[in-house]
Amino acid sequence: MRDAPPTLINFDHLEALPAALVAGRGSVGVRALAGADWLLRRKSDGRWLAVVAGARVRALRPGALRAARGRMDEARLVECLARPLRPGVPRTLPLAPLRALLAGLGVDADYGRTRGLALVPEPARLAFAGFDRYRRPLWLTAAAARGWSAMRAAARDEGVALDAISGYRSHAYQLGIFRRKLARGQALEDILRVNAAPGYSEHHGGGALDIGTPGEPPAEESFEATPAFAWLVAHAARFGFTMSYPRGNPHGIVYEPWHWCLKR
Repeated sequence: MRDAPPTLINFDHLEALPAALVAGRGSVGVRALAGADWLLRRKSDGRWLAVVAGARVRALRPGALRAARGRMDEARLVECLARPLRPGVPRTLPLAPLRALLAGLGVDADYGRTRGLALVPEPARLAFAGFDRYRRPLWLTAAAARGWSAMRAAARDEGVALDAISGYRSHAYQLGIFRRKLARGQALEDILRVNAAPGYSEHHGGGALDIGTPGEPPAEESFEATPAFAWLVAHAARFGFTMSYPRGNPHGIVYEPWHWCLKR
């Protein structure tokens, strides 16, 4: 287990992260992670639910863990963590539960058609792609992780520093962004100009990166004036990455010079 390539394992309401990659939160968190193979985290808010060591599951929030794992008992959960994804097993999670959540937000049923955006399922497995600017584990598809590593190294060889602001985001994470903004009184249409509706973000598929450069604030239009952006415009396509939201894009999303996605 400990020698396997670091992988995030995705379930409907929780995700399993290699415990060795997670920074403990205070003495309680450090003790919880000690000797553990996996940390189970609720996708909706990032709360720690349990740790797994071998075949033993130690709940940190017993009631919350039962709710998040749904019909899957602990033995089945441990089995899923212990084996690789087998041929014939779906490689993405189902999209059906998302439709009701979108209706609850007030997103029109024809949102995807009118914006030219497709629903993006979450991968069942994601690869560790190093750490982002904030020393958080960065999760991408295996292909995107390889592309990002090669692209970052090529830029570094030419004296350009690229760092990742964020990679994979779950549907639940995107939903939380919308709920928080709506609670602050922002109008849904204003939010949709800045954030794709939950389920429609390229980040869900694990192929998209928000890219920055040291000393530059994250996710700001000013990124376009940096040598890092100029390098990406000239070279990112060689590694399969494309800027998804240029000025005047047909999706109704603001210009995002920092957002690049693997398109091959």
